[in-house]
Amino acid sequence: MAPSRRRLPGPVAKIGDVAQAAKVSPATVSRVLNGTGAVSTERAERVRAAAQKLGYTPSSAARALRQQRTRVWAAIIADIENPFFTAMVRGMEDVARDEGHRLVLCNSDEDPEKEASYLDIAVAEQMAGVVIAVASARDSRLDVLLERGIPVVAVDRRPHRHEDDVDSVVVDNELGARQATEHLIARGAKRIACVTGPTRASTASERLAGYKSALRAHGRSADADLVRRADFKEDGGYAATRTLLGGRKQPDALFVANNLMTLGALRAINEAGRRIPDDLLLVGFDDAPWTTLVHPQLTVVAQPTHEIGHQAGRLLATASADLPARHVVLAPTLLVRGSA
Repeated sequence: MAPSRRRLPGPVAKIGDVAQAAKVSPATVSRVLNGTGAVSTERAERVRAAAQKLGYTPSSAARALRQQRTRVWAAIIADIENPFFTAMVRGMEDVARDEGHRLVLCNSDEDPEKEASYLDIAVAEQMAGVVIAVASARDSRLDVLLERGIPVVAVDRRPHRHEDDVDSVVVDNELGARQATEHLIARGAKRIACVTGPTRASTASERLAGYKSALRAHGRSADADLVRRADFKEDGGYAATRTLLGGRKQPDALFVANNLMTLGALRAINEAGRRIPDDLLLVGFDDAPWTTLVHPQLTVVAQPTHEIGHQAGRLLATASADLPARHVVLAPTLLVRGSA
């Protein structure tokens, strides 16, 4: 007699499968199936139909998780060596303490895989909320939190995949870069170079857009030979600036899109024997204590770092599934000093 063969069950549908089938976000699926938050009748019908077709039922374990969270928030930042992020975390910590929460700091080091491991930890440890500067605007996956109803606030960078699902606090990066470039134009610069960050970071693209916008407003076009993308790290800024100073088109001004790359740019400028501001005007993005210790002092686009963290903490403290995603955009400030 032939042994009987047991039919293995198919894959279990997840909330992301329902969201894809219904053409809505995972957060919308959660609101419909858990009865929280306002969702249009048409969307709700699509969600229910997709859930029934796929055989999806909300996880009772996930509902229990939402009711048994710890009093701990996670702050997942992109680079712990960048003083911008550490100053921002201080603002979050102030709110966490006032709200009776503890804050755990995690460093993704601009690595989406490392970031994903921290997101898994946030779920496993039943954390009450997560503030995150995503490693990739396009590829960072926050579904693991949204599926479990864990509040999320994005800071500094826009998570394009989840922009309609999570609260966010960002700075108007395009405005800051435009102000920096316009200032260099006003100082008489003719060949303004730009060192920006990687394509995966929304801040890098926004600051590049602001640089190009200022040039267009003055009847100029961005010269590809004067634009470099690096990695938001000191060595990346150094390498990018070296290629600019060694190129066939010598810049007479430089806009660098974050503080660590600006440090690298200063090293490359010094090695090349170029003098600031006589040979080259320089504006960096982000203020830091060291920017007033160099000679000449550095002109920068300053971000309200503590306020970013404070606002993120307030959004996390008041998070509710009944509220649509809230987005806060803060203004940067151009601080004019000796380098430009």
